[in-house]
Amino acid sequence: MDLVIKELNKSFNNKHVLKGINLTINSGQIFGYLGRNGAGKTTSMRILMDVFEGDSGSILMDGKEFKPTDHRIGYLPEERGMYSKFKVKDQLVYFAELRGASKKEAQHSMKKWAEEFGIAIYLDQKLETLSKGNQQKVQIAQAFICEPDILILDEPFSGLDPVNSKIFQDSLLNYIREDRIIIFSSHQMGYIESFCDDIAIINDGKIVLDGDLNDIRKQMGEGKLRLRVADQRNLDFLAAYDYTIEKEDIILTLHPNETKRSFIEGVFSQGIELTMFMDYLPSLQEIFIEKTGDQNEKA
Repeated sequence: MDLVIKELNKSFNNKHVLKGINLTINSGQIFGYLGRNGAGKTTSMRILMDVFEGDSGSILMDGKEFKPTDHRIGYLPEERGMYSKFKVKDQLVYFAELRGASKKEAQHSMKKWAEEFGIAIYLDQKLETLSKGNQQKVQIAQAFICEPDILILDEPFSGLDPVNSKIFQDSLLNYIREDRIIIFSSHQMGYIESFCDDIAIINDGKIVLDGDLNDIRKQMGEGKLRLRVADQRNLDFLAAYDYTIEKEDIILTLHPNETKRSFIEGVFSQGIELTMFMDYLPSLQEIFIEKTGDQNEKA
């Protein structure tokens, strides 16, 4: 399955929210979708679900017009939208039936995912009586119910402790199949780096970066080195270079046309002892900050 978004535009009250975005999302993996608050992530995801209609552009599934009604779409929104006064089991069955399940199918799927996420003991309780973490697990179970072929997760780790985060990670990885598309959005960059092969960063309604994460890291680290010296008190040998210091590590940019070999030979000729030397691969957080200009965004 290949989901292709072409030149998608959307405005609200004369504010241009999506500005001709282009994306290709492949099944069989987890696609990381990143952006600052208000960048357009949620709007684009809701257009996929037919909550909003794009002003122009197209969405294709395997080369044909994408019709949300032809697919089961599971969605975990960042803002929580379940009913606090109703029993957990009744809500899960309700959401399953909204996705076209029969009563019997809904009951079966409800029990399966309640067991998967450890909420079976809470099925007869009202949602408001549960802890924040258990409420989040109910929300997650709702997204998975009826085995959607398109699963959209927006900040799914919010409110989960380390144990439940691990349970969710395992469930998510086990859910990957060639006939399923998973879109994962989070400000916790470590999870994106762990799960996702392909990513896209949206900023001010435009896709500013997309592709294979490993390839992006190599490309953006090209011409840079990470090194460590035995004595960091004397860094005069780096005076002609552009560099930054991260704790004990030095991130250095080579001169144009300079090779790693020539740099090392020059360092050794000055009697400098290196204790670590490697190609620099920027973290996803560093990439995100460079592409969005947000120095305050936290991983």
